[in-house]
Amino acid sequence: MRSKFYFSMIAIFCAITFVQPVLANNNEPNPKEVAADPATEARIAEIEARVNEIKTMDRSNMTKAERKAMKKELKELKKESKALGGGVYLSVGAIIIIILLLILIL
Repeated sequence: MRSKFYFSMIAIFCAITFVQPVLANNNEPNPKEVAADPATEARIAEIEARVNEIKTMDRSNMTKAERKAMKKELKELKKESKALGGGVYLSVGAIIIIILLLILIL
């Protein structure tokens, strides 16, 4: 009985895993396009401009403290852009796997 159950779970897992890439489409909205208000869009544009400016800088003649400050600024910009960008997305397959694991544990 248990072997049939495990075999069926493995079969479902494989079916979901192999079907997901086929079902994935590029029509999903871009997080930049889904921004809530103009202020958020403006801040995201400022962050992108600053990151591009930092990437084009010549770091060879900077002191160690300046490079460290620049790295810290980049980390803060990344955290802020993630906070403005959106949330956590779970695929259908991941949700099914989590549910199955909870069923097996309980």
